[in-house]
Amino acid sequence: MTTINNWALFEEREPEFAAAVRARFAQYPHHVLGTLRKDGSPRLTGLNVDIRGGELWLGMMPDSMKAKDLQRDPRFALHTNPGAGEEMPDGDVRISGRAIELLDPPELHRYAEETETPHPFHLFHADLTEVVHIGIDGDDLVVRTWTPSHGLRTLRRGNDDEPPREDPPARPAGTPSD
Repeated sequence: MTTINNWALFEEREPEFAAAVRARFAQYPHHVLGTLRKDGSPRLTGLNVDIRGGELWLGMMPDSMKAKDLQRDPRFALHTNPGAGEEMPDGDVRISGRAIELLDPPELHRYAEETETPHPFHLFHADLTEVVHIGIDGDDLVVRTWTPSHGLRTLRRGNDDEPPREDPPARPAGTPSD
């Protein structure tokens, strides 16, 4: 029951980057999930995120609107809680992908036992399409982006008119990091 581009693959290909993303999600329990309503307009809702067993899990109350959205159109965007104040010393993280609902009763029961989640609930795991971490390094805005097809890229943008620069050059997708 794994996805092609699940958390385990991301973590295997980019362990340091995955650890930084995981740590950023661990700072706060609640994050923001973006889904698509029936009419195609966006819906933003709060959500707890769980990363375990090589998967990024999205759990929801029964018959919640966000669960119905994902059942109809599995595309999602997930944004870390920015926290208090205007400072974000550990940056900002966004994940995009497709949510795949777990429907197998024994697997749902196992998850519920492990996490003490009350029944009934909806549970989705993520097929990742993009992971983005934005932070500040000196005077530079640093945008690190991972996709399954392009691997990890780092762009730096200064506070001037210069175009963004890639630092260091991207590795081919599937190439393990050092």
